[in-house]
Amino acid sequence: MSTFEKSYHHGDLRAALLAAAIELLESGEPFSMRAVARRAGVSQTAPYRHFADRNALDGAVAVAGFRDLASDLTDALDAAPPGATPADILGGLGVAYVFFALRRPTEFRIMFGNECDDADAERVLAAQRLNAVLDDALADLFPGADVPHLSTALWGMAHGLAFLHLDGKMRPENLDEVEARVRAAVAAVLAMNAGEVAP
Repeated sequence: MSTFEKSYHHGDLRAALLAAAIELLESGEPFSMRAVARRAGVSQTAPYRHFADRNALDGAVAVAGFRDLASDLTDALDAAPPGATPADILGGLGVAYVFFALRRPTEFRIMFGNECDDADAERVLAAQRLNAVLDDALADLFPGADVPHLSTALWGMAHGLAFLHLDGKMRPENLDEVEARVRAAVAAVLAMNAGEVAP
C-alpha cells in the first residue's frame, strides 16, 4: 500500500493528496490537480477542498520537502559518533542534503525554484526551521563564529553540489563516490579556513 493510500484510509485526505502529489512529481508523469486526484483515487474536485490551486499545492509540496530535509539533516547530526570532527559532522550534513536532492529531485527543484511567498507563513516557517538546523550546528561547533555568513557559505556549497549532480555535471549514479566527493569538498573548505592550505 502506497503512502497516500495509507493516509487516505486513515482519514487524512490532505496528507493523502500531498503524498500522491509527491509520488506523481517524482514519477515524471504529467502533473496536474486532476492527475493528483486520480493517483490518490479520489474525485477530481477533492484536491480543491485543501488546495485552492496548483500554486497552493506546490507550496504544500515545498513545505513537506523542507520538513523532511530538516529531519534528514537532524538524523545526520544524531548519527555523528562521539568525538567526530567538524569536518565529519558538516560533511555528514552535506551528504544528507545532496542525497535528499538526488532522491527527490523534482520536489527539491520546487522547494528552491521559487522565492518563499511571505503570505505563505507555513512555507516560510518550514524554510526557517531548515536553516536553523545548520545554524545551530555551526554555533555549537564554532562558538563565536560569524554563523550567518558561515551558514550561507556552507549551504551554498551543498546546494551547488546538489545541482551539479542533478544536472549531470558530476556523476550521481555511484552514491559512495557522491558521498566521498561531498565530504572531501567540505573538508577542503574547512582546512582552508583553518589555514592548513597554503595560499
